Amino acid sequence: MPNSIITPAIVAKEACVILDNALVMANQVHRAHEEDYEKKVNGYKPGATVSIRKPAQFKARRGAQAQTQDVKEGTTAITVDQQVGVDFNFTSSDLTLKIGELSERVIKPALVQIVNAIDTDLMSLYSSVYNWVGTPGNVINTFAKLGAGGQRMDEMAVPGDARSAVLSPADQWALLGTQTGLYMQDAAKDAYRMAKLGRIGDFETFKSQNVPTLTTGARGGAPVVNGNGQAVVYDGAVMNTYTQTLNINGASASVTGAYRAGDVFTIAGVFAVNPVTKKSLPYLQQFVVTADANTDGTGAATLTISPQIIVSGAFQTVSAAPATGAALSFMGVANMNYSQSLAFHKNAFALCMVPMEKPPGAVDVGSANYKGISVRVIPYYDGTNDVSNWRLDVLYGFKAIDPRLATRISG
Repeated sequence: MPNSIITPAIVAKEACVILDNALVMANQVHRAHEEDYEKKVNGYKPGATVSIRKPAQFKARRGAQAQTQDVKEGTTAITVDQQVGVDFNFTSSDLTLKIGELSERVIKPALVQIVNAIDTDLMSLYSSVYNWVGTPGNVINTFAKLGAGGQRMDEMAVPGDARSAVLSPADQWALLGTQTGLYMQDAAKDAYRMAKLGRIGDFETFKSQNVPTLTTGARGGAPVVNGNGQAVVYDGAVMNTYTQTLNINGASASVTGAYRAGDVFTIAGVFAVNPVTKKSLPYLQQFVVTADANTDGTGAATLTISPQIIVSGAFQTVSAAPATGAALSFMGVANMNYSQSLAFHKNAFALCMVPMEKPPGAVDVGSANYKGISVRVIPYYDGTNDVSNWRLDVLYGFKAIDPRLATRISG
C-alpha cells in the first residue's frame, strides 16, 4: 500500500518537533511574552515588537512612620526581526516517503542550521552580563569552580529555581573528567560517563558548541575615572536601558578597539550591594562595556556600561560613587580570546518565536506551532527546471531582559 503524499502541514509539524528536541538555550530562557504575539491571529512580519515591563523594586523602612515610595517600572521591547530559514527541493518520489525517512534524509540536516542560529543568537547575550567569576582562560574542572557561579547568583538574590548552566565543550569535559571517580548510584553512572551532565547543584547543566568567545579590547595605559559625580538616578529613560556612560582617562592614546562590547571591569572603591538588603558585599561591583569604544589622542574615552552606578534607593547597585582617579581593572588580558560559559535564571533572557503571516499569492502554505516553536513551510514550483522547491522559515526576537540574573563562569 503506497504511503500518503507529504504535505506542507506535515513537514511543518515535523520540523517543529525536530527544532524543539535540538534546541539548548531556547528551552531554558523566558518564553511567556510569546502569548502577546499570539493575539495577532494572522501572523507577523519582521519588525513587530512587544513591550516588557521590568519589575518594580522597593526599599524597606524601619519604624512606624509611613514612607511612601513611587512605583517605578521600566520597560524594554523585543523586536521580532530575525528571520531564519532553509531552502531545499523534493522530488515527487521523496514526497511519497514516510515522514520519518524524510526527516532523517532532508528535514533534520536542514534544521541543524536554524537550531544553531537561534542558540548562537541567545548565547551572544553574554555581552550584556556584567557578573563574571573565575579566572578567564581556565576551564571549569571542579564542582567548586562551577559552584562559584551559583554563589554569585545567590549574592545577587537570584531566585534558586529555573537556573541553567550552558558550558563549552572544553568546560564540560574538564568537569566530567574530575567526577568519574566519585561514588554515584547506578542510575546516574551511565548518564555521567556518557557526558550527560544533568542537574549539578542548583543548575540544569548543558553543553553547547555555540558557547561564544569574547575577544577583549586592546586597552593599554592605566585607565581611571575622569570626574566625580558620575552616578545616576534610576528614573525616566535610564530605567529602560540598564546602561549609562562613564568618562575615563589615563589609557593609551588613539587606540582603536581599546574597549570592546563584553569587556568586564571593576572600579576601585566601588563595591557591589545585595539587591534586596542593599548591604555592601565583600567584592567590587563588576561592570560590562556594552558598546565598542576607542580612546582619543589624550587617552580619554567615554564608555557605555551596565549596570548603572546607583548609590541609594530601591534600585541601588553600588556602595559608593567612583571618585575621580579611581582605577579600572579589567577581567583577562588585552587582545585575548575567552570562552563565555553562562549560568543564568530563565528570566535573564527572553526568546519570542512567533507565527509568520501567509504571503499574498502563496497557495499551499503549511504552518505549525509546537511548545512555542512556530514554523512556516511554503512549496513553490520551478517550471523551468521541473523542480519542486520548498522554503522553511522561522521568525523570532531575543533580548537580555534582566542581566542581573546571569553570570559568566571561568575556571
